[in-house]
Amino acid sequence: MTPKKPVPTTRGSSRSNRQVRDSDQHAIKHIADNRKARHDYDIIESLECGIVLQGSEVKSLRAGRTSLRESFARIDNGEVWVYGIHIAPYDFAHGFGGHDPDRPKKLLLHRYQIDRLAGLTQQRSLTLVPLSMYFKSGTVKLELALARGRKLYDVRRVVAEREAAREARREIANAMKRSARYS
Repeated sequence: MTPKKPVPTTRGSSRSNRQVRDSDQHAIKHIADNRKARHDYDIIESLECGIVLQGSEVKSLRAGRTSLRESFARIDNGEVWVYGIHIAPYDFAHGFGGHDPDRPKKLLLHRYQIDRLAGLTQQRSLTLVPLSMYFKSGTVKLELALARGRKLYDVRRVVAEREAAREARREIANAMKRSARYS
């Protein structure tokens, strides 16, 4: 059995260029984040899904001109639709090439995923909330979360717990600095 030859790494080699392109394609470029959703909801589960967009919407997303703040998803007739995502109009698309910034957008999921989400949202009174949007391998992906809404007192409790943990970390760090100073 003969040993395999090493892969050439010179810049002119088509093999090395393909490897560079492959590694670059799998990079994730963050577009938008729905931080308000993480504050207002208890996230139970999240999943990645595709989204159906027009060309001018993709160009506007590449420029980073979108907002997920008041968005939510709903299952209608066996399809998942997301509402409230604002994608600003692309400056260079006019007339036929333009898009409505607030139109509902269809999400791409497998049938078994849609059926499972439909059952969970109806039985356990959960909601579907978009958490983030990003480019992955050149396509736009949406992180969709199955979440339970928090009451005001729940929000206050979570904030108090977060502040207590932060204070504890701060005290531990100060104690470590003091002990290092005296040793």
